[in-house]
Amino acid sequence: MGEAAVIWGRLLGSFWLNFQLFALTLLFALPLGLVVAFGSMSRFAPLRGVVKTFVWVIRGTPLMLQVIVLFMGPGLLGLPNPWPTGSGGRMVAAVTAFVINYACYFSEIYRGGIEAVPRGQTEAGQVLGMTRTQIFFKVTLLQVVKRILPPMGNEVITLIKDTSLANVISNKEIIMMAKEYGAKGLIWPLFSTAIFFLVFVGVLTLLFGWLEKRLDYFRC
Repeated sequence: MGEAAVIWGRLLGSFWLNFQLFALTLLFALPLGLVVAFGSMSRFAPLRGVVKTFVWVIRGTPLMLQVIVLFMGPGLLGLPNPWPTGSGGRMVAAVTAFVINYACYFSEIYRGGIEAVPRGQTEAGQVLGMTRTQIFFKVTLLQVVKRILPPMGNEVITLIKDTSLANVISNKEIIMMAKEYGAKGLIWPLFSTAIFFLVFVGVLTLLFGWLEKRLDYFRC
């Protein structure tokens, strides 16, 4: 019983790394994704082309590969290592890769939501003398939030599970910890990791369901 409690404690401690990666990715990727979305919709063709090409490359390659390349690439190219030493450097590299990857996915969701709002509403705002900024924040934004919430919820839930990919550069998240116990002949910790993910996903599913109901008055 004592050993099981110790293992559960270590699994919980490792899951804290998953949670940190999840939270930091959302913190930076959500606003960055909006910036990327504006870039992909820019009227300046060269900028629009560069942003769309970048998004295509990131969405078309595996996240695991991006984590490896971002962490090991500078050293393999003979460049100075931009990451701090030790486990902190591996975590920073993982967060950077995740933020870039998910910002690109979020940008496409933002872009689809913005473009789905009827153009007539923007024109009506202009007739009333509103600036483009006022139209976006007072007319467009809440409708965009309503439209993008379901696909955004799916991406956020996918992010939870993707945090396990951080172990590819030796970040000791929960699955890596469980695999170490598996190598010692204990299989139950590996299956027990599902509990952590299921509980986390369940909480977020309830949260997004509640948010959708709160925004249900936008039936556009």
